[in-house]
Amino acid sequence: MSTQAPVPQKIALMFPGQGSQHVGMGSSLAAAFPVARLTFEEANDVLGFDVMGTCFEGPADRLNSTFYAQPAVLTTSVAAWRVATELGIKADLTLGHSLGEYAALVASGSLSFEDALRLVQTRGEATTDVARRIPGSMAALLGATEEQAERLCKAIGDVWPANYNCPGQIVASGLLKSVDRLLESAREQGMKVRRLDVEGAFHSSIMAPAAEKMREALQTVKVSSPSVPFVSATTAAVEAGADRVRTILTQQLTGPVRFTQSVRAALDMGTTGFVELGPRRTLVGLVRRILPDAQAYHLGSADDVPDIRALAARA
Repeated sequence: MSTQAPVPQKIALMFPGQGSQHVGMGSSLAAAFPVARLTFEEANDVLGFDVMGTCFEGPADRLNSTFYAQPAVLTTSVAAWRVATELGIKADLTLGHSLGEYAALVASGSLSFEDALRLVQTRGEATTDVARRIPGSMAALLGATEEQAERLCKAIGDVWPANYNCPGQIVASGLLKSVDRLLESAREQGMKVRRLDVEGAFHSSIMAPAAEKMREALQTVKVSSPSVPFVSATTAAVEAGADRVRTILTQQLTGPVRFTQSVRAALDMGTTGFVELGPRRTLVGLVRRILPDAQAYHLGSADDVPDIRALAARA
């Protein structure tokens, strides 16, 4: 991106969720920056398995399973954030998509990386357990408005809007048989739909047992009020206070991800620059559909470093 771009009024650091993982993620950053490699080594020590090897070498089946994917994405995102900090990027606010809220809270000073890793490990175990016991699925409704998606889900039952990703991209989640009916009904109405390759009905009431386990786990760790403003994609608002953070990390398992609304909330706070820290450019693409005039950057590999250096020099 040209270094002649306007200086952003404020910069939001964004952190992606599960689904952004890929074999090899983080490896070039770890090779180029000691702080990134130390981040992966720290995750290995805390969790007791080879997070670094799973990220760098796979295999894909292992990396894509919820139990391994969640701490792997968190670790890669925190590694990228630490590199961005070394390069001179300063956050005016943080936000995350689903799982990405844990990395956002680490970057905001609310959670330690170690505690976030342990919580995410519990989150992966709890959601996997529910998914194994209660067959669920998720599907993207492409081109549908929020109202159309909500009306369709209500008409079918046992399926709910789960991700408000950007205009024209809403994801629904629910019981397997209900998602099957949703796909059929949406196609009959001329909508484009795509079933997601996920293990369960995430961000729906079906995940209530997992949310209860997270409620208990969150009472065992230190949570601080964010020192950098944290915009929750669960509420699409700035949230502060330890108890409030615990509530959000519990509610996010059963409620929808309001990413579109949270990006617009960031804009209302004067944010015009968005930096995604994580494996892919997933959130960059969504931001450009939500706010076409926004400056959106990504740091996930060594190839992205020149753009981030240039942004830091201008900001």
